[in-house]
Amino acid sequence: MTRVVVPVRYPLTRHSRRTLAEAIRVADQRDATLTVLHVNLYHRGRDVTRGQLKRAVESAFEGLSRTRYVVREGFLVEETILEEVAAERADVVVIGHKQVGRWRRMFRALTANPDIERFLREQLDAEVLTVES
Repeated sequence: MTRVVVPVRYPLTRHSRRTLAEAIRVADQRDATLTVLHVNLYHRGRDVTRGQLKRAVESAFEGLSRTRYVVREGFLVEETILEEVAAERADVVVIGHKQVGRWRRMFRALTANPDIERFLREQLDAEVLTVES
């Protein structure tokens, strides 16, 4: 079965809702399971629970089926997302346009000309869909 992963902020921002809506559309279109991911950053000290994430998403979007809600702890959002995508063996990752910019900044420290979408496809064997704001 196809797996779609979508990282979101909590509380859901306007951009997170737009990205989530696209991920839901893609999951429905491909008859896929959907994993909604939130990362609690260690240094922020504010922990979101899986139940809080689930209630927020389900109050914003009705009729979700085959949906998992995952909350992970991490120092770097991008690294934690990559770990979850790899663990899920995701086929599709739906990220917001702002997230791509953050990943570019992170990878710029490692390479001169990072192509995030290509890196993700090569490293994770997943299709990357970017949602414009």
